[in-house]
Amino acid sequence: MPATPTNPAYRRYMRRMIPLSLVYVGAVALASVLIPDHASASVATVALALVPGFAALGWIWAMARLLVELDDGYLRMLEVRKFLVATGFALSITSIWGLLELYTDVPALPIFFVWPLWCIGLVVGQLVNRVQMGKGACA
Repeated sequence: MPATPTNPAYRRYMRRMIPLSLVYVGAVALASVLIPDHASASVATVALALVPGFAALGWIWAMARLLVELDDGYLRMLEVRKFLVATGFALSITSIWGLLELYTDVPALPIFFVWPLWCIGLVVGQLVNRVQMGKGACA
């Protein structure tokens, strides 16, 4: 939760993120039900599989808009730090797992999981902000 939910930039951010999140979750659920495992690529399966991807692109756009719209430099810095921690978190895990895949017989990590790992990294980034910057740093 943002440090200042009354900030207009955060309110706009939430108005963007909630519908995009509902589309993402609904589209993943719908695609999981309607597209059988190992289905061949057809116009319908590709279109249905792309909907959650476009919702994820919407999330990225919404996060970028938040950075543009935040007029408080401190809050913007906290968000950027959170994004950087998330990026480092996701890249670290996927790089290490990729090397394990290359040199051992661990199961492959589907590329789909990079995005959820990055989102988990946002939580880690928020915790890093809180630990390093104090209790008021929840952005």
